Amino acid sequence: MKNPTLNWNLSCTYQALPPVFYSQAEPADFPKPETVLFNTALARDLGLLADAAIDPQEAAQVFSGNRFPPHAQPIAQAYAGHQFGHFTRLGDGRALLLGEQTTTGGARIDIQLKGSGPTPYSRRGDGKAALAPMLREYLISEAMHALGIPTTRSLAVVTTGEMIRRERLLPGAVLTRTAQSHLRVGTFEFAAATGDVANIRALADYALQRHFPEVLAENPANPYPALLQAVITRQAALLARWQQVGFIHGVMNTDNMSIPGLTIDYGPCAFMDAYDPATVFSSIDRDGRYRYENQPPIAQWNLARLAEALLPLLDADEKNAIDIANAELRQFAPLFNQYYQQGMARKLGIFEPQEGDADLLNELLQRMQAKAADYSNTFVRLTLDMLDADGAYLDGTHALFADPAFAQWHTRWQARLAEQAQSRADIAALMQAHTPFLIPRNHRVEAALSAAEAGDMQPFNTLLAALQQPFDYRAEPHWQRLPDAPQPGYQTFCGT
Repeated sequence: MKNPTLNWNLSCTYQALPPVFYSQAEPADFPKPETVLFNTALARDLGLLADAAIDPQEAAQVFSGNRFPPHAQPIAQAYAGHQFGHFTRLGDGRALLLGEQTTTGGARIDIQLKGSGPTPYSRRGDGKAALAPMLREYLISEAMHALGIPTTRSLAVVTTGEMIRRERLLPGAVLTRTAQSHLRVGTFEFAAATGDVANIRALADYALQRHFPEVLAENPANPYPALLQAVITRQAALLARWQQVGFIHGVMNTDNMSIPGLTIDYGPCAFMDAYDPATVFSSIDRDGRYRYENQPPIAQWNLARLAEALLPLLDADEKNAIDIANAELRQFAPLFNQYYQQGMARKLGIFEPQEGDADLLNELLQRMQAKAADYSNTFVRLTLDMLDADGAYLDGTHALFADPAFAQWHTRWQARLAEQAQSRADIAALMQAHTPFLIPRNHRVEAALSAAEAGDMQPFNTLLAALQQPFDYRAEPHWQRLPDAPQPGYQTFCGT
């Protein structure tokens, strides 16, 4: 077999950490892997492809783990985490880090196989993955990337040629995931749990060198408080973006909180339909711990666990270290509120938020909740109003827009916009930039995954292509841009 036609430039800096942070592991040998998806655009960004296309058979061998790229050193990473508030030691139970691809621009990107077989951290599991969850992660992560939200990304999905047993027999698959790194809050919790401050320092220094070199340069004597501050800032910005698009992660355990500030691990996640702050999208979250409205407080709780792990590095005096940690943690809420209010103001066409704008937004959200209005479609319809376009067909908005009390709110909103110097066209452009027309509706995702399990990838590919392409709000009629909605009044992805 000839070598893969990919321009690998792998190194393995993670192995410079103490050996306690990882274990050597080998992927399973899969009988008949086949390439289902290959992200050509991402491959080019990573420097893996120039102009030539990858041979699907070669890709299947590499991205199943049957063949390693040059210089790969597969390891499973160790970490811990608070899962639904309870601490446990974890690790990559079904994932292998092959190494880090250095792009032509000098970025260092993890290449990880997910579902490649058991590792020392598998805890009696088979370490394998079914096709549908791997396709879900590919779809949602690429949709998040298209929305401009920091996220891990998906390079490939291959089927493995074998069936795996869950509640029923399912086709097996491996996802190739890329990330700035897979460092997590749980990685620092693991370091602290070893009881060796040298391990915490080694991990913190690695995070600084890889993700926050400017922090290290500006604080050479003691960079660790600034490291905590940097992670808090990135998480505040990330959570604000989630809330602005109605994204619910579903399982915000500390092992699912990324140090570089990425959305990571797409399990029972979804975008909210009818606006309800108590919305939960995980069947195992029976108490609503990770409901939509609780995501920012949970992020702060998770960051407190990071601060606890870093205490020995913040200051030699424990009381001073706790004071430093608490001072940094207190910055999360105001930072989140700043980012959130700015983003939501832009969804309403407000360039420079002023006192009273938060009340305008909160009143809208309250009316949306009272009328069970669709979250995304409401903001789409407001945007279409600014374009003098017909948005009446958007599902889930009819009761809200017919409400006389909403008409009064609408008048106040228009009066607020009229105070700005910007033109109506400029306001509409601002709203469009912060209001996605297409989102991966959960029922559409599930339908596409069911078809894929039955061997039909066309619905999935149609959905993926629609989510990855910019949507022109000025297109008339709008529904003609939606692949399976030939008639007015039927919304493929925005509606129900």
